[in-house]
Amino acid sequence: MPVLRDLFIALSEVKTFNDASKKMGLRFGAKKVVGGITTEDAVKKIKELNRDGMSVTFDNLGEFITERSEAETEKNKIIEMIRASDKAGIDAHLSVKLTQIGLNIDYDFALKNIREVMEAAKEANMFVNLDMESYPKKIETMEILDELLKEYDNVGTVIQAYLFDSPEDVLKYKDVRLRIVKGAYKEPGNIAYQSKEDIDRSFFELIKTHLTNGTGFTSIATHDHNIINKVKAFVKENNISKDKFEFQMLYGFRTDYQKELVKEGYNFCVYLPYGPDWYAYFMRRIAERPQNINLVVKSVTTNKKFQYGAGAALALLGALFVTKRNK
Repeated sequence: MPVLRDLFIALSEVKTFNDASKKMGLRFGAKKVVGGITTEDAVKKIKELNRDGMSVTFDNLGEFITERSEAETEKNKIIEMIRASDKAGIDAHLSVKLTQIGLNIDYDFALKNIREVMEAAKEANMFVNLDMESYPKKIETMEILDELLKEYDNVGTVIQAYLFDSPEDVLKYKDVRLRIVKGAYKEPGNIAYQSKEDIDRSFFELIKTHLTNGTGFTSIATHDHNIINKVKAFVKENNISKDKFEFQMLYGFRTDYQKELVKEGYNFCVYLPYGPDWYAYFMRRIAERPQNINLVVKSVTTNKKFQYGAGAALALLGALFVTKRNK
């Protein structure tokens, strides 16, 4: 599985493939995990999820932004979605990657753009989550968060459990709404835990810390029922109100379990990505859980023999990729 994970992370970083995918619409099973292409698609999907008792955090997907004009376009799309959500009266908030609106271009340019987004969100009484990306962008993301917190109380960010310095961040932002995740990028061993056991342990400790310190709301983003069951037991033992936290999962994953948690009375939020720039996101979801390769194979054909052969071929391709990269 590590071979396939490395393969799909590498594929997510191929701009040529990303550009080509924008012309195709949702393909290869992506529609199972992406909530549509347009703002209208996303609003419609959010209404459906709201009817199931779930709130939504929407992400207008955007990758490989290298020009100011591209960042401006992405910023305007995000603001359009904020206003459309407000007009529709739906229960939703925004997740945004700062690189999408210019952080790879210029820090001050990105700060200007996120301030415009924040103003639109403030008018709509909407929370904004600054998504965390790979480690090289963490310091700048936190610096921008600190600047925004001087002006706004409707902004927070993501803490990744595999990073060694995350316990310090959780305490620093104890009064800020945080989404706590295990982490989706491939980070080196000098800054991040590598084993599932260490990451799971860190994840649960961060959740406990944020739930018991300060006033910040906690979004617990995981599909891991073992972690979820431990959280349920912890909040019960410590008389922690359900109003202090929510469980959060990606759109299209464990949908029956999502509805079960809602029925149990827990706050639940679906992370809904949408937009034509779906390719890199889709590849990362397969990298996180290589079993999702079935989404690709089954979308190409219903022929069982072909499905088996395609799966084997992709596994072989992954092995060749890693062998070549390690030479």
